[in-house]
Amino acid sequence: MTNATPPSTRLDDLATTPGPDPQPGQTLSGQPHRGVVVTGENGEDGPKAFYIHIEAQPGKESEVIRMLQDIYGCVLGEPATGPWFGVRYSTTTFGIFEAFPDIAGRDAHVAGGGGDIFRDTARMNDILAYPAHVYRVDVLFNKKTVAQ
Repeated sequence: MTNATPPSTRLDDLATTPGPDPQPGQTLSGQPHRGVVVTGENGEDGPKAFYIHIEAQPGKESEVIRMLQDIYGCVLGEPATGPWFGVRYSTTTFGIFEAFPDIAGRDAHVAGGGGDIFRDTARMNDILAYPAHVYRVDVLFNKKTVAQ
């Protein structure tokens, strides 16, 4: 077995696999960030998903939960958004997993209210330690139909 390459601490070199960002719980050099970073490719059409890693500023956890509630309210009216989960991994670490029947459904979601919330960079800078990291992923298997 070989050792994996250590992750980069540069924002532009964030790993393309889900996981914690460098120095959790701290801002990036105390500087404003862009609110959201998206990695991955659309690939061939078919079932798609987003996994979104979210790290709250210490003391801003309730505001992140409120943000998740706001996004949940938006996705309820999106016919192409299938399963949607807002989760908490630890005191300051949260995530979203959301699935779509195809690229068009995922793109429609991005153009909607949930995308607007992540595009609110002032709000994201106030409550997130790092930009939310959105991973584009392909759904290989699912127990139920992603969306009707």
